[in-house]
Amino acid sequence: MNVGLFFGSFNPIHVGHLLAATYIREAAGLDNVWFIVSPQNPFKKTEDLIDETHRLEMTKLAVQNTPYLKVSDVEFSLSKPSYTHQTLKELERLHKKANFHIIIGEDLVVEFDSWKEATWIRENFKVIVYNRSVDGPQSTVHSKKNSNFKLFRLPLFDISSTEIRKRIKNKQPIRFFVTPHVEQYIAFHKLYL
Repeated sequence: MNVGLFFGSFNPIHVGHLLAATYIREAAGLDNVWFIVSPQNPFKKTEDLIDETHRLEMTKLAVQNTPYLKVSDVEFSLSKPSYTHQTLKELERLHKKANFHIIIGEDLVVEFDSWKEATWIRENFKVIVYNRSVDGPQSTVHSKKNSNFKLFRLPLFDISSTEIRKRIKNKQPIRFFVTPHVEQYIAFHKLYL
C-alpha cells in the first residue's frame, strides 16, 4: 500500500489541504493520504496554536466519508517537538506493509537539509514536493542530487490557516474556506476568537 504522509499543524485544516491531498494522491498514484497532525512543529511558533485535540478532531471531521484520506495522531505519543524522522520510524514500526511517501510544499525544500536525520529520510523515503507559487519549485527540487524528490504541480489555492484565523478574529465568514463540519466545530467551541 502506497501512503502519502501530509504533515501539518492543521490550525485549522482547510479546503486547500484537502484539494492538495486529493490531487497529489491521484498524480503520484498513492492509495491513501494520511494527515499527520503535529502537536508541536519544531519550526513553527506555538502562540497561535490551539489545543492539539481540537486540531485532531477538526481534521477527522474534514476527511470523514472520504475513504482515501485518513488522520493519524501518531505524533501525540512521541516527544515534543515532533521530528519527522521519529514519526517515520514509529509509522514503519506500526505499519510494516505500508510504503510511505512524504508530502511537502516547495517552501520546505530549501530547509530540508536542516531537518534532523535528513540524509536518512532522503535515502529511505520518496519526497513528494508540490508547488506553492505560480513558478513552482523546479529549480530547488532539481538541485537536490537525489531522485527521491519528485515534483508535482498543482492548481494553486490561495488559502491559509493564518488567513482563516484572522477572518474569525475579524468576525468574517469562513464558509467555503473550511468544510461545513469544521466551520460548525469552530463556532461551537468558540475557537480562534
